[in-house]
Amino acid sequence: MNDYRIESDLIGELKVPVNAYYGVQTQRAIDNFKISNDHLSDHPEFIKAFAFVKKAAAQTNFELGLLDEIINKNIATACDEIIAGKMHKEFPTDMIQGGAGTSMNMNANEVIANRALELMGHQKGEYQFCSPNDHVNLSQSTNDAYPTAIRIALYNLNKTLVERLELLIQSFRKKADDLKDVIKMGRTQLQDAVPMTMGQEFNAFANTLQEEIARLNTNADLFLETNMGATAIGTGLNAHPDYAVQCTENLAKISGVDVVLASDLVEATPDTGAYVIYSSAMKRMAVKLSKICNDLRLLASGPRAGLYEINLPKMQPGSSIMPGKVNPVIPEVVNQVCFKVIGNDLTVTFAAEAGQLQLNVMEPVLTQSIMESIRFLKNAMDTLREKCIDGITANKEICLNMVKNSIGIVTALNPYIGYKNSTKIAKEALDTGKSVYDLVLEHELLSKEKLDEILAPENMLNPHTKF
Repeated sequence: MNDYRIESDLIGELKVPVNAYYGVQTQRAIDNFKISNDHLSDHPEFIKAFAFVKKAAAQTNFELGLLDEIINKNIATACDEIIAGKMHKEFPTDMIQGGAGTSMNMNANEVIANRALELMGHQKGEYQFCSPNDHVNLSQSTNDAYPTAIRIALYNLNKTLVERLELLIQSFRKKADDLKDVIKMGRTQLQDAVPMTMGQEFNAFANTLQEEIARLNTNADLFLETNMGATAIGTGLNAHPDYAVQCTENLAKISGVDVVLASDLVEATPDTGAYVIYSSAMKRMAVKLSKICNDLRLLASGPRAGLYEINLPKMQPGSSIMPGKVNPVIPEVVNQVCFKVIGNDLTVTFAAEAGQLQLNVMEPVLTQSIMESIRFLKNAMDTLREKCIDGITANKEICLNMVKNSIGIVTALNPYIGYKNSTKIAKEALDTGKSVYDLVLEHELLSKEKLDEILAPENMLNPHTKF
């Protein structure tokens, strides 16, 4: 028995593995696009989204009298199996490819057709009974089926991204509560500013990330508008007049995603604006996350010649030459993930700009970039939460001594001795090494009792009237 079967297309005949559910056009994509080593099979949500689209299309074509009941039934069963997680290894096409996604769309068409053929009692490749093009792709083009699948996949992936973000926010809030009584110096431009608590600092980390949930969800909602029924360029050629509306309604029911039909399918078919703004939202979150990791690295610097206000969990030896060195490897790797997300956003921008006339052929790299960013961010946030934030401890005495010895506390004296006197005290403290506290008493600017009250760290943490 041969280990391959012969299939043919426009280009000619080609050998396809005999047991493969994919067919000739997928095999050509395997041969042509050895690019990223990131395959459709690595993206289960994307594969399931294709199955949603193909099942909805088949059901609609059956309802409109365009598809045989038996073929529709078996296409639906094949799609249900894919949605359940079966046959995902049958989607080997590279995520970055030429052809505006045609190879991925045909990959889905071929797998579904061949599985349907099996269910009908036929052999793989006997396409006269169920064709990838004439039956599974009926009333469709890659130019509407492919972007619709992308949008459903990204909408669902955003939910998982937000779930991971919420867990990280919870971790920061818990740590803020744990450290609410640790008094430390705040800093601006890396210089001493005024006192604060470490709880305030970590709660600010939580709040700045909390803002991103609404941004991500709002922009993900733009994926709900689809061009299903547009066929090639938005005119709906080769589709029934009722197909676009009916298929979109069926797709919403089958997928559980509240997709709606775009008002102008010619406009919607080449439009990639939703991808641009969603990628930008991820970039915004990545910028914030990277800044937080910068702060964690600074706060943990030392242990003898840095700030050393916090201890990060020790994950691995830090040097092949310097004994005893432990590096902040978890914040460092999250920084690098954020750089990758920022770079992917630029790729999305270029890919979106490269659209021409009635189609954007660069959707494959655009899609791969966004899905990679989502995957990287989810993994990075889990890693940061589990291997860093949850295990952070504070060096309370070091923090308090920095407050007591800081020139920055002179700011709290402005309302009592005036800015000019405060400036003189600050300069003299810097020049002589004396403390602000001792110099105020030495110059008899305030009584000891009053000074103690003003400079009590807990009295410098929030707005208040003069004592």
